[in-house]
Amino acid sequence: MNLNMTLKQNIEKKLHAAFSQVFTEMDWAVTPIDITPSTHERFGHYQCNSAMKLTKLLKMPPRQIAEKITAVIEQDRSFAHIEIAGPGFINMTLSADFLSQYCQQMTQKRPDSDKTDEQVVIDFSSPNVAKEMHVGHLRSTIIGDSLARLLEYLGYPVLRLNHIGDWGTAFGMLIAYIKQYEPGIITHQKEVDLTTLVQFYKAAKKQFDEDAEFKKQSQLEVVKLQQGENEALKAWQVICEISRKAYQEIYDLLDIHLIERGESYYNPQLAEIVADLESKGLIEISDGAKCLFLEGFNNREGEPLPFMLQKSDGGFNYATTDMAAIRHRIQDEKASRIIYVTDAGQATHFAMLFAAAQKAGYLDPSKVRVDHVPFGLVLGPDGKKFKTRSGETERLIDLLTAAVSKAEEILQARNQEAKESYSSDEIKQIAKVLGINAVKYSDLVCNRTHDYTFSYDRMLRFEGNTAAFLMYSFVRIQGIKRKIQGEVSKESIYLVHPSEINLGLHLAQFDEILLSIADDLLMNRLCEYLYQLAEKFNAFFRDCRVEGVPEQNQRLALCELTAHVLKTGLTILGLQTVTRM
Repeated sequence: MNLNMTLKQNIEKKLHAAFSQVFTEMDWAVTPIDITPSTHERFGHYQCNSAMKLTKLLKMPPRQIAEKITAVIEQDRSFAHIEIAGPGFINMTLSADFLSQYCQQMTQKRPDSDKTDEQVVIDFSSPNVAKEMHVGHLRSTIIGDSLARLLEYLGYPVLRLNHIGDWGTAFGMLIAYIKQYEPGIITHQKEVDLTTLVQFYKAAKKQFDEDAEFKKQSQLEVVKLQQGENEALKAWQVICEISRKAYQEIYDLLDIHLIERGESYYNPQLAEIVADLESKGLIEISDGAKCLFLEGFNNREGEPLPFMLQKSDGGFNYATTDMAAIRHRIQDEKASRIIYVTDAGQATHFAMLFAAAQKAGYLDPSKVRVDHVPFGLVLGPDGKKFKTRSGETERLIDLLTAAVSKAEEILQARNQEAKESYSSDEIKQIAKVLGINAVKYSDLVCNRTHDYTFSYDRMLRFEGNTAAFLMYSFVRIQGIKRKIQGEVSKESIYLVHPSEINLGLHLAQFDEILLSIADDLLMNRLCEYLYQLAEKFNAFFRDCRVEGVPEQNQRLALCELTAHVLKTGLTILGLQTVTRM
């Protein structure tokens, strides 16, 4: 249910009838009705700006067109007030009756008709095997998960893919090192964790750079792995499993669900991809490498940028794997939309990938939409890339556990001052939710295209646009329900007081904002919506008593709808709720 669309359809029907002798259906298709939320409450609830756009077709001044439009739509009981402003803008205020009925309809179950068979593929998180997940993976994981949740809520089947880095020459030297120094790992006689595996990798890299014989052995292991030799594959599988176990600990903590489909999955397809492009006459040789050259992609000197698909030594790279992946997602997964969530530094790569896939005939933009969702860096207090005090990149698991610990300290301090005390176990449970929520929300509340400064103190505040503030607003509604000690009334919502109407209007715009975000993929707009919802609810609660008044049941129903929308929005963001705090 979409309030903007509902209004648009109602108005279009009336205008089509009123102007049937002037406009054909083709005219309306070219100049659709333009309804947008008002930019300020003094302009009413919605604005219709169609008069300006119809001037050329009708050959009339926009003010005169606005008067004709107003004469038609003011008969609609959906509006309490309509006025013309400026040269032809129409400001519309919805009636309390219409808003009340709309909010009441929102309390019903979402219809199954919202479901669609348009397959969406989202590629996010994507850590590298044998390396720790660090703070740099945080944004891709959190943003990708929230986008998946949003589209799933809107009825899309979503395939959540974790395109991990689990193939390539680096595995040759790690396998060679393990075979030489830690063979017990391959036979499962010795258990190691990912931190130890990373230390092995660093030692292997050092030996690779210094020892020619070890380098040769590492290169042989790469060949064995590519050929599917049993011992090399077994070592590779052990390495992947150690990494997978560590990543899953983080995904469980963040409540993230993914299907692993790494680079190794597409490896058998790479040679065929290059052969296919050669057969289509698209490959050009540049310094011995097989490349695509795409219109509009040049370096600073104005020279064409190569999209390299096979290196001069015959090896493949990220571009080859990504070409295989996008073809597979379109042809085999039948995706109608593919979303890649990576850092902004890869923007050129993905722009070239989409252009290359289109040139190759794999991607038809009229049938499949592709989006690169870029994001900025996570910065430390010094304004530089977030690192530990020792200068190392912050491990993601350490960052998350620290957030939970700090949340527990804050809750313990609040518990000592509160009238109602909580047990140690309750505090730990709430702290886990608050800590993880705070990390997620502090990321999502920022426009993803910008860098943001990581601060435990700011993200765990109970005031301002934070996870704690929104959680507390939800808890406050649960407290109202407990205090009244009754089930939510089946009595219909009826909005009378201005604060009720403001809250009702904001609630009614929920699906409207979600559909808009599904297009631009800016989750910070949902954070802003939920923050405004909490603020409007607090204003309603301040101005409109709920308990023990004649309007108690209908106001309680409004509280319940607010809690439902708040919880739904938080769930889409990947945040959990608690009933006490």
